[in-house]
Amino acid sequence: MGIVVNLDVMMARRKMSLTDLANEVDITLANLSILKNNKARAVRFSTLEAICRALDCQPGDILEYTAEDASKS
Repeated sequence: MGIVVNLDVMMARRKMSLTDLANEVDITLANLSILKNNKARAVRFSTLEAICRALDCQPGDILEYTAEDASKS
């Protein structure tokens, strides 16, 4: 699986909607949705920093590494 984005979990914990977070971070709703749905191929540190500031969390609360399943390769 690789890197998993748990943005939806942190948003739920902070009771923040996607629209509210997009406005707070100053990122388009479409780009934030791509990140939330694990479709993003990259994220800028400045964006990650703004998300962490808005959600009062650490990058590790949002990003998680999971090992690839060797049997699927």
